[in-house]
Amino acid sequence: MTKKQTLIQAIKILGFGIVLLVVSTYLLNFAFLNKNVIPLYVVLPLGIIGVAATIFTLFRGIRKIVSVFFDH
Repeated sequence: MTKKQTLIQAIKILGFGIVLLVVSTYLLNFAFLNKNVIPLYVVLPLGIIGVAATIFTLFRGIRKIVSVFFDH
C-alpha cells in the first residue's frame, strides 16, 4: 500500500470516528435526559460502547496518519 492510499484510509477512519463521536454523544445525552423510562437501560450501554468505539477509532486513525508521515 502506498503512502497516499494509507493517508486516504486514515482520513476515512478519522471521518468515521467523528461520526461516532456525534452519535455516541447524542445517545448519552438522550439516556441521561430520559432517566425515568425503560429506554435508558437500552440506550445508555449503546452510548458507552459508542464512546469506547470512538476513542479506539480516533486513536487508530491518528496512529495511522503519524505512521504515514514519520515512518522511515
